[in-house]
Amino acid sequence: MKMGTAMKLRHKTPILGGALAAAAALALSGCISLAPKAPDLLLRLTPDQTAPAGSQSTGQISEAIVVLDPEADRSLDVLRVPVRVDGSTLSYLKDGWWIEKPSRQFRSLLAETLRAQTGQLVVEGGDFEVTGKTLIGGRLLQMGYDVPTSSVIVRFDAIRTERSGPLVTRRFEAIVPGVKAEAASVGPALNKAANDVANQVATWVKSGGASAAPQ
Repeated sequence: MKMGTAMKLRHKTPILGGALAAAAALALSGCISLAPKAPDLLLRLTPDQTAPAGSQSTGQISEAIVVLDPEADRSLDVLRVPVRVDGSTLSYLKDGWWIEKPSRQFRSLLAETLRAQTGQLVVEGGDFEVTGKTLIGGRLLQMGYDVPTSSVIVRFDAIRTERSGPLVTRRFEAIVPGVKAEAASVGPALNKAANDVANQVATWVKSGGASAAPQ
């Protein structure tokens, strides 16, 4: 082999190898995806009742209403919307994800509803629970879709504690029937049911907690 031919081959080999590697990478990219597919819809809770713009509540933190993070089991401690298939089987809603965990969203929704209804100083979680006058917490039992009844259900066990007073609990529930099992229908229905429950809790808090009947 002539020296000139050998030199040409040595120069072409790295170029050819690089081209083959690039072609292989392109072929592989058509088979797999390293990034998760974005959901079709991101769901969030928005309050029906809000304090008007420019409104202001002042006072001592010791007199505030403090809304704590609700507890929730693992089926709700995720960004997916649970779907109850039957009494012992759960799945998750296709193509719809919460923008934030539902327990945290419900806390903010409840706090804003309380601000609108009471006009009092309302704060959320943090270190305020050690000094607030009224503590509102509880457990979010259900916030999802029910296949047997084609409905959306939100169920919340509320706990109200007054400083130096008794602890009072009450269960609240809202059901929106006739909902299609698709994210575009389930999302608005969940928002409606969550607002219903938040309104019930706010009315209960305003009335003193012990004797108010659910709406």
